[in-house]
Amino acid sequence: MAPKAAAAAKKPVEEVPAAPAEKTPAGKKPKAEKRLPASKSKEGGEGKKGKKKAKKSVETYKIYIFKVLKQVHPDIGISSKAMSIMNSFINDIFEKLAGESAKLARYNKKPTITSREIQTSVRLVLPGELAKHAVSEGTKAVTKFTSS
Repeated sequence: MAPKAAAAAKKPVEEVPAAPAEKTPAGKKPKAEKRLPASKSKEGGEGKKGKKKAKKSVETYKIYIFKVLKQVHPDIGISSKAMSIMNSFINDIFEKLAGESAKLARYNKKPTITSREIQTSVRLVLPGELAKHAVSEGTKAVTKFTSS
C-alpha cells in the first residue's frame, strides 16, 4: 500500500504543474472546448445559461455614476460597495418618482406619464432646494432634447 500512496502522491504533484502549463499557452483552447459541450447539451445548460444571461442583462446606473463622479472629481475613485449603494439609491429614487408620477396620471385620468407629471412628482418627492435644482436641470434637459 505504501507504493500506491507514494504513486498517488506523485500524480497530483505531476498534474499540478502540468495544469498551469496547459492553461498559460493554451488557455483559450480548453475554454472553447468547454463551451462546445455546453452548447451541444442545450437541455442541461439552459438553466445555467439563463442565469448567466439574466446576470448580464441586469441594468445598472454604474457607468453613469462613474461619468458624473469624473465630471465632479476627476481624481477620485469609488469602491464597488459604494457604487452598489449609489446604484440602489438611484433605483429607489426612480421608483419613488415613477410611483408618484403614476398616481398623478391616475388622479387626472390620463393614460400617459408626461414631463409635467415627472416635474410635479419631483416637487412632491424631493425636499426644498434639491427639488428646485432637479426641476431646473430637468427643464434644461427637455429643452435641449426638443431642440435637437
